Amino acid sequence: MRQIVLFLLVPVITLSLCGCVPLIIGGAAGALGAYAVGKDTIQGDTDKLYDSLWYAAYDIAKLYGFIKQEDQARGYLALEKESSKIYIQLFRLTQATTRLKVSARKHHLPDLALAQDLFVRIMDAAR
Repeated sequence: MRQIVLFLLVPVITLSLCGCVPLIIGGAAGALGAYAVGKDTIQGDTDKLYDSLWYAAYDIAKLYGFIKQEDQARGYLALEKESSKIYIQLFRLTQATTRLKVSARKHHLPDLALAQDLFVRIMDAAR
């Protein structure tokens, strides 16, 4: 039994140390099927409208910290919260699919918990 558990854990640990592990979540963030986790980034594709995601991201960014840069046409927000720097990007993949990417760093170190919190809040707030 112990060998089976080790056999199953080794690939998971190896992939997680490499930087990017896709995770399947079952509807916790609306119409999202999977999202990818990097060292400081959470990203996922959704069928929510680009404008809806943009306004949700902008509103949540205003609540979280000071917005330093914004560009709705390019889908880019940069903000600061205390000692954290946060970057939110939207990419129109198709007419019906948008990719949301949230990166966060605190004192130049990855802050994956903050990135994930923002990602989930934006996905929940978008209609």
